[in-house]
Amino acid sequence: MTNLGPHARLVLLALLASAAAFAEIPETVKPEDVPNYRRISPSLATAGQPTEAALKKAKELGFATFVNLRTPQEGIEADRKIVEALGLRFLSVPVTPAAFSLADAKAVAAVLDDPKAGPVLLYCSSSNRVGGVWAVVQALRGKSDDEALADGRKAGLKSPAMVEATKRVLEKAR
Repeated sequence: MTNLGPHARLVLLALLASAAAFAEIPETVKPEDVPNYRRISPSLATAGQPTEAALKKAKELGFATFVNLRTPQEGIEADRKIVEALGLRFLSVPVTPAAFSLADAKAVAAVLDDPKAGPVLLYCSSSNRVGGVWAVVQALRGKSDDEALADGRKAGLKSPAMVEATKRVLEKAR
């Protein structure tokens, strides 16, 4: 790069920076590393709890932000330390079927709608809560409750308690 003029160096640096901005997250990962992983788009994946080794490779996989839906009692601080040590963003939006609220879904939607946040990994223990939150986010974006619930099930929504909680929150989203 030393043989390049100052203008050419700036152009090359801009191209390298923009290439990083357009990096995509993987279509698939090893299920034993990240259970129930599902790439929703080039900038969003949903999943169950990643292993410590998978979290340590997060930057290599292209993620910039992690949204963890587990509660503090489930031990989220270890994840936070790993993710933040990589210079990545970590957000906690604790969700349980009993406490799931429209505010929770809106907090997640705000991150997902922020172009500077992506690519994002949205996860919980199994992806059940992820599916519930994703369903409400989809409803907030204009999908019918049936369409939103179908999208939520694809993302991992399965337990009867979380399905009922999601339906309760969907009623408040309208």
